[in-house]
Amino acid sequence: MAESLAPQLTEFFTGLFGSGAGKNELIIFLISLLPILELRGGLIAAKLLGVKLVPAFIICYIGNMLPIPLLLMFIKRLLNWLGKFKIFKGFVDWLQNRGQRKADEMKEKKAKWKEWGLMAFVAIPLPGTGGWTGSLVASLLDMDNKKAFKVIAVGVLVAGIIVAAIMYGLVDVIKGLF
Repeated sequence: MAESLAPQLTEFFTGLFGSGAGKNELIIFLISLLPILELRGGLIAAKLLGVKLVPAFIICYIGNMLPIPLLLMFIKRLLNWLGKFKIFKGFVDWLQNRGQRKADEMKEKKAKWKEWGLMAFVAIPLPGTGGWTGSLVASLLDMDNKKAFKVIAVGVLVAGIIVAAIMYGLVDVIKGLF
């Protein structure tokens, strides 16, 4: 999903803001803030806009992680409120059902494995995984917000490395790390 949405949003934001130094970074930051796209979509947009790997990764990571503390604190209330509106109801129901399924799977495991399971879930760069859904799962698991934030941060980092390796090439990612 990110593969198809990221180019469309890149084009939209480029039309809105233009392109060039500073503007491209703003575009990838905004895309990284969005649910579903997150860091993965931001890195796709960064590659399309020609933003170098290391600055792109840092900007996208910050953009993806910025809403996580607020989501951990308020996601249940936010979804309940959004679910009252017809336009959002289908998406909210899908997200809550997906989050509940993942939370139920993790609840069956021992407490220490919940954190590993959440980290792995967030780290898999597929649609419907990532920091936003991970925050919902952590909330449904009643995880401590500080612990959940750390676990999600590691998961987003791993997902970012995987996507960067795909988008920028493995050799460039390794060079960027050292």
